[in-house]
Amino acid sequence: MQVSCFFKKFPFSFPVMILFGLVFYTPVQAQLCDGSLGDPVVNITFGSGGGVSSYVPAASYTYTPSNCPNDGYYTITKNTSGCFNGTWHNVSHDHTGNGAFMLVNASYAPGDFFLTTVTNLCPNTNYEFAAWILNVVKTVASILPELVFSVETPDGTVLYSFDTGDIHVTDAPGWKKYGFFFTTPRDNPVIVLRITNKAPGGNGNDLGLDDITFRPCGPKIIANIEGSASDTINVCQNDSGSYAYTLKGDTPSGYASPLYQWQLSTDSATTWNNIPGAISLTYQTPPVHLPGYYWYRLSVIEAGAAGISSCRIASDVLMINVHPKPVVNAGPDHIMLVNTSVTLSGSVEGAQLKYLWAPDKYINDVSQLTPVVSPPVDYTYTLSAQSVWGCANADSVRVKVVSGLYIPNAFTPNGDGVNDRWEIPFLDPSLGAKVSVFNRWGQLVYHASSATVSWDGNTNGVPQPGGMYVYMIQIANANRVLKGTITLIR
Repeated sequence: MQVSCFFKKFPFSFPVMILFGLVFYTPVQAQLCDGSLGDPVVNITFGSGGGVSSYVPAASYTYTPSNCPNDGYYTITKNTSGCFNGTWHNVSHDHTGNGAFMLVNASYAPGDFFLTTVTNLCPNTNYEFAAWILNVVKTVASILPELVFSVETPDGTVLYSFDTGDIHVTDAPGWKKYGFFFTTPRDNPVIVLRITNKAPGGNGNDLGLDDITFRPCGPKIIANIEGSASDTINVCQNDSGSYAYTLKGDTPSGYASPLYQWQLSTDSATTWNNIPGAISLTYQTPPVHLPGYYWYRLSVIEAGAAGISSCRIASDVLMINVHPKPVVNAGPDHIMLVNTSVTLSGSVEGAQLKYLWAPDKYINDVSQLTPVVSPPVDYTYTLSAQSVWGCANADSVRVKVVSGLYIPNAFTPNGDGVNDRWEIPFLDPSLGAKVSVFNRWGQLVYHASSATVSWDGNTNGVPQPGGMYVYMIQIANANRVLKGTITLIR
């Protein structure tokens, strides 16, 4: 029997045959919800690993901290490797990649290895059950896992049962989703989930279990962005404007008195928040100025079940993604001697960027962030970048070309704010110059290498006496050595 997936009109009864105790086994994956789903009411992820699981029935399996459990044992782990002479896959992560999973080495006798009671479900409602399974054995000639998922009432009445059939060996470890949907009783929405391993242990029948969920299943809730053929809009940050959109939902079937609520997520659907006052089928988004992910959905619930959040289902997500402009920095302005060169120091920040310098004259490579330029006259270079979303930004750097250096021959470090430091204005750090100053006895009192020259008349914090000093400037990029004297006046 195939049961169509629609939301029952709570609190009215409906003649659903699966409530009468019929049990279904099928060797293939059962039908999952073909309507709309709500958020997981139950979400068993096994956390971050370690410790005894409360879901394992007493006297059935024994916990071990080992990542290679023996027959009849289980563990909660983030990975497993090097087990049983290489007959198991090396599994590096759980289904989602950021948590732990339950790793089971089947006991010799078939039996239950997972049991839990689920509450807070909505009465007389279709729910989708789903779980992710991994056969960890990679030896073909081995016993294959075969699981039975059973949903029961607390008194043992079976509401639905699903047989996975043989879970086959794969060339590489791969999680597979298994699931079905069932209907909760009208008068007692408390159910028991039982997972039984039908196959015996021994040579094989070893598996991983992860991410068990229960989600309410209802009729298809359709929502769209007015004027868009897609449910996703990608735009770029705009310094001079903002973005606003009209979201619309269609009246769903299968409800007597539907209540609507638009919801917003700004963390890629990790959490959803109700938008105050957004309780009709149409919603006008507020203007968006800042980059971010603005995801919307329309949730629906029957008025008679308004106080039970587990009854709520939601449309597919409408995504409005405002992507940031690339951060572009062409670097500091430069001063260079004529007939020499200077290296630009550009940088860009952003995802999947393409960048380019312009113009393409007197530059060795326009596609490098740190090109070498040698213009004969003053020149301005612009670094432009564009993201994969078409978001662009640019910054410029000025290169001033001088015929020689002006080197002051005196300074007065007396703290009056005038001529307190010996500085060489046009000696750009990118020229790679080494500047040394010596006293009358030939002792080095100041040195700067590929840096801005600015001497305050002190050496290691000790003021130097007034008098004449000798400087030597070695400019490697220009193959020049300049010497002269400066007078320190106290």
